[in-house]
Amino acid sequence: MLRRWYDWVLHWAQTPHSLWALFLLAFAESSFFPIPPDVLLIALAVARPPRAFRFALVCSVGSVLGGCLGYAIGYGFMTGIGQRIVDLYGFADKMAYIGDLYRRYDAWAVGVAGFTPIPYKVFTIAAGIFKIDLPVFILASVVSRSARFFLVSALIYRFGPGIQSVIERYFDLLAVVFVILLILGFVLIKYSF
Repeated sequence: MLRRWYDWVLHWAQTPHSLWALFLLAFAESSFFPIPPDVLLIALAVARPPRAFRFALVCSVGSVLGGCLGYAIGYGFMTGIGQRIVDLYGFADKMAYIGDLYRRYDAWAVGVAGFTPIPYKVFTIAAGIFKIDLPVFILASVVSRSARFFLVSALIYRFGPGIQSVIERYFDLLAVVFVILLILGFVLIKYSF
C-alpha cells in the first residue's frame, strides 16, 4: 500500500498542479499522511532546478501549517483523531517518553523531529498534547523544516539530477549526521564563551 501511495505522490510531479500538490502533501504529512514531501520535492527540483528553492519554500510553508494542524489535533482532539494517528504509527507506548523529551528539551525536540526522519507528525500532535508554547513550536518548526527542504533543494540545484539517488539513499544518515554536528556546534559555543 505504501508503494502505491509513493507512486501516487510522484505522479503529481507530471501535472500542472504539482505546486499545489507539494503544498498539500507537506501539509498532510506534518499531521497524518505517511509519505514525506521530500519525494515530490526531489522530483520537482530535479525536473526544474532553477525553481528548486521556490519548491522548498512551498514545502516549508505547507509543512509548518500542517504541523499547526497536528498541534491542534493533539491539543483538542487527542481522544478521537489524535489517538488513531499515534496508534497508526506505533507510537502510543512512546508518548510518555516524547512528553519527557518536550519537558527536557522543548524546542530542540521539535527541531530534531522536524529535520530528521523521525515522524514529525507524531511530534506535532505530541506538542499539542503536552501544551508546548505555540510560538516556540512554530519557530522550531519553521527553522527545522525549512533547513531540511532547502538543504535538499540546494543539493539538487548545485549538483543536478545526479545527486537525487544519493539523497534518496542516504537522507536518513545525512540528517542524523547534520543534527549531531549541530548539537556539537552548540556545545562548543556554550563551553567556549
